[in-house]
Amino acid sequence: MTRTQLVMLAAAGSAALLLGAWGFQALGYAPCKMCLWQRWPHAVAVLTGALALALPWVILPLIGALAAATTGAIGIYHAGVERDWWQGPTTCTSGDIGGLSTEDLMNQILAAPLVRCDEVAWSLFGISMAGWNALFSLALAVVWLAAWRKT
Repeated sequence: MTRTQLVMLAAAGSAALLLGAWGFQALGYAPCKMCLWQRWPHAVAVLTGALALALPWVILPLIGALAAATTGAIGIYHAGVERDWWQGPTTCTSGDIGGLSTEDLMNQILAAPLVRCDEVAWSLFGISMAGWNALFSLALAVVWLAAWRKT
């Protein structure tokens, strides 16, 4: 494949993942905070792809690879939070309520996010949306790197 074809594939992949996320949202799957974090690097990758098609700058595929790897890393972190492998951000998960006073507990309940990051809203073959995003995004990072090697 040519550099142009690889850039188009990588940028289209990020665009497809963004469209998929918005599609799930339209179907009633509200995104949590970490889901939203995963969308921003895809937007950067799409914009980088548009720039890379117009400009032959060597650095652009590397920026695309970094964006794809970033959303992949966030996806791995989010999937780990969903599986209780590690603690997620306290503003996005249930957190520990041990030792809280009644007033503090009530404040935590009232400040709780509407969509928690530590719950799997949808999965396919035991892999959550965050996990699928991580897998596809890391594959896209490899495509971006292949485009970089073609420059």
